[in-house]
Amino acid sequence: MDFIEIALLIMLVICGISTCVTKNLLVSLIIFMAYSVIMSIIWAMLEAPDLAITEAAVGAGVSSILMFLSLKKIRDLKRKAEKDEETEI
Repeated sequence: MDFIEIALLIMLVICGISTCVTKNLLVSLIIFMAYSVIMSIIWAMLEAPDLAITEAAVGAGVSSILMFLSLKKIRDLKRKAEKDEETEI
């Protein structure tokens, strides 16, 4: 194995473990995006360009955007709930 392949595999494992361990959702999402990019590079190295493009588009692209929007919506709902509690008092 080349040094690059070993480094990519190590980074992949580190990203996977740190995504599970991290308690901050935004940081976990950013690590997940890095995981998807590394996976697309690995698929490209394995000469599977269709899988590499799909992983880059869906894994690092669309799903990450949807998760960012979900986190924003959750934060907005929490702020609204806090505001409602303040007005009741």
